[in-house]
Amino acid sequence: MHRRTLLQTLAAAPLLPLPAHAGAAARSFDVITRVTLLDSPGPAQLWLPLAQAAGQYQEAADPRHQGTGRSEVVQDARYGAPMLRTIWQGGEAAQTVEVAQRVTVQDRTGPDAAPLPDAERHFWTAATESTPTGGIVRETAERIMAGRTEPRARLRALYDWVVDTTWRNPETPGCGTGDIAAMLENNQFGGKCADINGLMVALARAAGFPARDVYGVRVADSRLFACLGKSGDLSRAQHCRAEAYLDGAGWFPLDPADVRKVVLEQKLALDSPEVRAVRERLFGAWEMNWIGYNSATDVDLPGAAGQRPNFAFLMYPCAFTVTGQPNCLDPSSFRYEITAREVA
Repeated sequence: MHRRTLLQTLAAAPLLPLPAHAGAAARSFDVITRVTLLDSPGPAQLWLPLAQAAGQYQEAADPRHQGTGRSEVVQDARYGAPMLRTIWQGGEAAQTVEVAQRVTVQDRTGPDAAPLPDAERHFWTAATESTPTGGIVRETAERIMAGRTEPRARLRALYDWVVDTTWRNPETPGCGTGDIAAMLENNQFGGKCADINGLMVALARAAGFPARDVYGVRVADSRLFACLGKSGDLSRAQHCRAEAYLDGAGWFPLDPADVRKVVLEQKLALDSPEVRAVRERLFGAWEMNWIGYNSATDVDLPGAAGQRPNFAFLMYPCAFTVTGQPNCLDPSSFRYEITAREVA
């Protein structure tokens, strides 16, 4: 299938209806990722994260793809994270793939009150390799919440502590590493979204809240602040968010990392009216100029024979070639491009 045919086929796909949610208007985006592997003379594999269906705020159509390798949609065994796996046998004139997916979203302005089964509650409170919940993490959470008994107040105490204590470090590569134990043990709270929101998730789990990161990418300009949006080339627009489950309310959206991003990039004081307003908004709301890929951490890639991505999460393209694992934080040498186009 030629690229023009691929995009024409995607444009002809029906819009995906979303249930009405707090009066929010649905928006649809065609998200396109193109990859060319460089300096790869032999066999290679690539995994691209795909948008997931999530609650009442995001639906994703089946992806359409073309390229010089053999591609299929797969999921990891633990999280069910959707991804496109492409295999090249070696000998191709070029190792390329293009995938297009229509994603329909609407602003998330409150919790999703669906009940949480016991198995999922246990799954999203459990410690993982990259999200510890014992030791210094639990001690910190208990100290932050001391004297509070109401669940929302306890969660708000954790959120406020993360906003007040962390800071966005513009020198951090990519979205950060999410090494929560090192942040707490070394009292080093600078980082980016995978660090700051990862800390939020670990503290929430340690406090008994089911919680998870949601890894994704910004796809449009923001109505709030310029720094919270991205359009055009989205290859460096990855952003992860957080959510925690509140009994009686459901999954509750959070984004303390973007509060710190506004402080740094808009050059505003933490106690300024503008920051106080966005701080309130991001405790319980997400502006959906962003799409979510998955909540998978320490992911085992299907067919990777035990090889892991550069990071503990799958938010960037990940490839393995005969020359090694290309640096997913360098789209110019890895040669990938992500773009999005809003459709009527």
